[in-house]
Amino acid sequence: MEIRFQESPQETRTLDTTALRSRFLVQQLFQKDQVQLVYTHYDRVIIGGVQPEQTEVALPTPGELKAANFLERREMGVINVGGVGTIYADGSAYTLDKLDCLYLGKGVQEVRFISADAAAPAQFYLLSAPAHQAYPTRFMNKGDAAPVQLGHSSTSNERTIYKYIHAGGIQSCQLVMGLTALQPGSVWNSVPPHTHTRRMEVYFYFDVPADQRVFHMMGQPQETRHLVMANHEAVISPPWSMHFGCGTSNYGFIWGMAGENQEFTDMDPAPIPELK
Repeated sequence: MEIRFQESPQETRTLDTTALRSRFLVQQLFQKDQVQLVYTHYDRVIIGGVQPEQTEVALPTPGELKAANFLERREMGVINVGGVGTIYADGSAYTLDKLDCLYLGKGVQEVRFISADAAAPAQFYLLSAPAHQAYPTRFMNKGDAAPVQLGHSSTSNERTIYKYIHAGGIQSCQLVMGLTALQPGSVWNSVPPHTHTRRMEVYFYFDVPADQRVFHMMGQPQETRHLVMANHEAVISPPWSMHFGCGTSNYGFIWGMAGENQEFTDMDPAPIPELK
């Protein structure tokens, strides 16, 4: 498991492209029959990916956690962005199609991942945060995620938002998780920009065509930076940083948060005319 420490706004404004990418960009999350994990000290969130192909893959317990099992003191959300796959959690089986979600609560001891077809493997994106209470394991498919239509084609941000793990959906301690799918012809996400110093966030981009990219904007409103991102890459967004972007085509992204609260409206606006 890779460990990443925090960066302050003052440090971040001095970083060149290579350093910025090494601190905040998470790549190569999906490797054949492996679990890839990155531990960020922003709210101690773990970002991960699992792509089982030829064999069943078990969720490991990295030594850095000093725990008997991965979820001894943690909760986890999983969204599948690939082919059909099954997650076994303490003996119970949950089959996830593309964009289905599974929440695993504190205390689940054994987690295993398998694909239905090795030629079209499942790609399980993981997000985990510390947990103080055990909530039950829950499955939610895309259709039950209360999709909301937002934006407009005139501003190139017509999109559908799916909420899975949140105060009004799957219960959790602090983890919030959902996804946004942009319509063809729409490219902007998370506009108007904002920050929320009480929560960190991770964006994971998917369905980005191989020859296209997403320009992810970060930094303080008057000290912006950007990362050029490809398909199946994630970006760590510190509580002091904005997190919005524009693609060279439409795409989808999974958003996940952890921190002091789970309120979607708890944000500090960064008006577009004031950005620099």
